[in-house]
Amino acid sequence: MIHSLFLINHSGDIFLEKHWKSVISRSVCDYFFEAREKAVDPENVPPVLQTPHHYLISIYRGKLFFLSVIQTEVAPLFVIEFLHRVADTIQDYFGECSEGIIKDNIVTVYELLEEMLDNGFPLATESNVLKEMIRPPTILRSVVNTLTGSSNVGDTLPTGQLSNVPWRRAGVKYTNNEAYFDVIEEIDAILDKSGTTVFAEIQGVIEACVRLTGMPDLTLSFMNPRLLDDVSFHPCVRFKRWESERVLSFIPPDGNFTLMNYHVSSQNLVAIPVYVKQSISFFETGPCGRLDITIGPKQTMGKTVENMMVTIHMPKAVLNANLTATQGTYTYDLTTKVLVWDIGKLNPQKLPNLRGSLSTQVGVPKPEDNPSLNIDLKIQQLAISGLKVSRLDMYGEKYKPFKGVKYLTKAGKFQVRT
Repeated sequence: MIHSLFLINHSGDIFLEKHWKSVISRSVCDYFFEAREKAVDPENVPPVLQTPHHYLISIYRGKLFFLSVIQTEVAPLFVIEFLHRVADTIQDYFGECSEGIIKDNIVTVYELLEEMLDNGFPLATESNVLKEMIRPPTILRSVVNTLTGSSNVGDTLPTGQLSNVPWRRAGVKYTNNEAYFDVIEEIDAILDKSGTTVFAEIQGVIEACVRLTGMPDLTLSFMNPRLLDDVSFHPCVRFKRWESERVLSFIPPDGNFTLMNYHVSSQNLVAIPVYVKQSISFFETGPCGRLDITIGPKQTMGKTVENMMVTIHMPKAVLNANLTATQGTYTYDLTTKVLVWDIGKLNPQKLPNLRGSLSTQVGVPKPEDNPSLNIDLKIQQLAISGLKVSRLDMYGEKYKPFKGVKYLTKAGKFQVRT
């Protein structure tokens, strides 16, 4: 399936490569570099590229490109999911997924890639199974390995690998038994000039942190599961039970994992948490323009909007911005022509406003299109779709675990046209 993997940094240097079947020349990445140059942002690089002899499938995570080389036809989402699993494993092992961290732990990263793929096919991708085979690096372990010449690779095969529950290791024991779930939702929306919703959808994920003794069997039920359109689950979830009863029944992996991803696409179910009143105009005569933006909370169910930020990619003709913000601070980058207004917390009693003049080049015709506003925000303890966990039950073990659910809403690609 996957022949080779290349890790490419933000400046386009290949700093790690791994081949499973046969060595493929780095020159195959030239097709990817061409696509990268054509794309304005790294996120806009097409995830699947066809070359005369290969398919190139890539993801962008933490300012790094994970680029896989495929020689035969394969389901692209299968490869994309695996690449995300590689990035998640690196983050889980070392705390972050960055070029510096990977270079510092290059031996462990190669050991992980060797275990995660066998002859190009996914083998062990569960974090807790991998940790039994390849122990996460610590300062003490690094010193011992240097002195004795040993490695982080374990001597025995993990017990979970041979069972019918390969995602959970056997004989797990904890003094504090706890199960925590984070429901995280991202709103992708486009609003037109009048504030009407042109497009809106929600991408949701339920992240779990489960540390329970033994072999517990959990059942998670929702108050309103019917609003979920398109769901994908961790392999531990019993799909037949979800289809018939709309409850999640599973034996959980040990530690952190993604329980499910879901999608809410019906526009009438997507609440827009803020409204934006804006006016950006450029005058025909004189090198000048005006900007006036006011933002307020809309459908937040009484919760506070935090980390509010507005980003505007100005036309090239705009030389400078002379603005006044009633809340937060603004910066205008003269090179990239990007205006960033960092608001912070949204106060419903005193709505933040940014207004002032824009200086444009003399003798240059006024910009044809007004720039759009990109909104960033977070709302704690709210799932904007209205999804709520009603109860979590545990079977198969006698103790009572600590249980908790947190909700978070944040902006994905949230754009307001002007």
